[in-house]
Amino acid sequence: MHKSSKTKLAISDYLINLVKENPFIPVLVLKQDEQNRFSIIYVNDATTSILHPFEQNVLEELSNQLQKLLFGNRKHEFHQNIPFTIQKQLYIYHVSISLLEDGIERVYGVTLYNNTKSELEKSRLKEYKDKYLSLFNNNLDPIISVCEDGNILDMNGITSKILGYDPKTLVGLSIEHLIEENSMRNFQLMMKQTLTGYATEMQNCLIQHVKGHFLPMYIKAIPQETNNTVSGLHLVLRDIAGESEDQEQLYYLAYHDQLTGLWNRRALKEHLRDALANAPFDSEISVIRIDLDRFKMINESLGYSYGDELLKKITDRLSLYIDKTSNLYRQSGDEFVFIVINKSRDETSSFANRILIELSKPLYLDHQEYFVTASVGISMYPFDGKKMDELLIKADQALYVAKDRGRAHYRFYQEQMNLAFPNDALMESHLRRAIEKEEFSIHYQPQVNLVTGEINSFEALLRWNNRKFGYVSPLNFIPLAEESGMIMQIGEWVLEEVCKQLKYWQEKGYRPVRIAVNISPKQFIQDNFAMKINEKIQKYDICPSSLEVEITESAMTDMQDTFTTLKELKEIGVVISIDDFGTGYSSLSYLKKYPIDIIKIDQSFIKDMELDEKNAAIATTIIQLAHSLGMEVIAEGVEKDKQVEILKSANCQKAQGYLFSKPVSIEYINKSYMQYV
Repeated sequence: MHKSSKTKLAISDYLINLVKENPFIPVLVLKQDEQNRFSIIYVNDATTSILHPFEQNVLEELSNQLQKLLFGNRKHEFHQNIPFTIQKQLYIYHVSISLLEDGIERVYGVTLYNNTKSELEKSRLKEYKDKYLSLFNNNLDPIISVCEDGNILDMNGITSKILGYDPKTLVGLSIEHLIEENSMRNFQLMMKQTLTGYATEMQNCLIQHVKGHFLPMYIKAIPQETNNTVSGLHLVLRDIAGESEDQEQLYYLAYHDQLTGLWNRRALKEHLRDALANAPFDSEISVIRIDLDRFKMINESLGYSYGDELLKKITDRLSLYIDKTSNLYRQSGDEFVFIVINKSRDETSSFANRILIELSKPLYLDHQEYFVTASVGISMYPFDGKKMDELLIKADQALYVAKDRGRAHYRFYQEQMNLAFPNDALMESHLRRAIEKEEFSIHYQPQVNLVTGEINSFEALLRWNNRKFGYVSPLNFIPLAEESGMIMQIGEWVLEEVCKQLKYWQEKGYRPVRIAVNISPKQFIQDNFAMKINEKIQKYDICPSSLEVEITESAMTDMQDTFTTLKELKEIGVVISIDDFGTGYSSLSYLKKYPIDIIKIDQSFIKDMELDEKNAAIATTIIQLAHSLGMEVIAEGVEKDKQVEILKSANCQKAQGYLFSKPVSIEYINKSYMQYV
């Protein structure tokens, strides 16, 4: 205890002595106690001179301003302009704040510079300006500086050289004069997102050369901040004609939604985490979750291509509300999220209401009118929580209640919603009784031979219809089952039911069919896994080759154990497939080492392959690789005829997806498919 006190005293003394050595610059010393309260412990003569005549209320006002700056800030050095009043006159001072800490106490040194009088500050500003101009003018990448309304302010020399324009002819014009029409929508979205304070990218934007032709450019848009306010942005360009885009494309894919061009779920979490970490003391942040009502019906009745087009139109409408205080993200499927900064509860209510009104207007697709409504759930920082996950969960709880109470309106989170919402603890409790209460069922998705059109194999997919929550998505309950350890019991049940079904078809005298069963990583690595599979086969006396064991790359972490298990399975005679191929981190060398029969191409490579040459190239390469190793290939997530054409041209043997059939009940399989297999 004595040693800690001595350390605190030494830090305070050290900083105060440092201040006394230079009496001509106004400096204050503050300390922060364990309750995060701040107090001024030293003011030098230069500070009292600028506050002359010395008034306690002036010092208190200055202290309050400093506390707002320091609260929640973990930087060891930062700068800020602060206003305060002396004798009814408003003064703006620039503060430079440095932090000393020893793990027990935090002490700040605050240096004041009058923006209008300090020669030192003028010198620093000139230095910063010279550095900025040097970086701008001498950069090897083209840079265009635009103001917040999109008008061009300046461009560097390399921009003039590449695009051919005299800067004088473009300054003052809208940057949109240079953007090709088909690139305009995504360019405008990028501008809006950047003006909210985040650097944004556009992978391929066509920009007009002075001679009239268009150049494909990669653009990084960087917000230009003045006094913590975005006043414009810099567009850094890169000519991508003939250049490899792989790394840039991977980065773009990591943070953007492919269909809409919006920020994706990963970006949402990172941006929200940053916003909360840097939130000023008295700020408010709203998390607004938007879920389209009955959108699944549109997908099922019109098809996914129409659904995608409607999602793009809905995105365009929601994008109207992106500004400096709000940013938009596509969470997944038909779910969107707004992060709104510094709006009160009433202002957030008005914002949510405007969104609902906008979405209630008719949408037109192929000259047909459609109506789509939405439900909205809202949580607010700091009232509903201060952590990212907490705010997202509570916004989801509010959304759940909005849907449950009639849809097409918004709800703020309320504490009592915890009682009605299916949180993980409650969901786990119900999951533990699901087998006992016969709530599980297995749906089967046909796998179609692309050459003959025949169906002689299916994938078994688990479904859960809970008496309290209704149908629960596997995306929700499978991770919970994995985490809780219940996946072992559930996996055992699925294997048992599939073997029973194979036995039933075998006794009926149907042609041989194969059923693929997803095996979780925890199941696969358990002791004697192959022996347990063999016990099921012997118990029901089924043909081993009628059972397909489907594992993911993530299950094959230990090469020796994996090889041993797969070898035992092959000796039994079961078929082995790798699910979601291409999304894991395993070495490709395992393909030639392990006894694998089938590779399933992940649906992320199939989606939009008719539009994205890279996805098509990846899928084609996987097919050729598998064939060269003597393996069969099945493509997942096929939804369009054009995708089938590409897969056929690459000699892919089988495919499954909504184009052919969604997963259906065993009754439907027996009625509609078994007579053909």
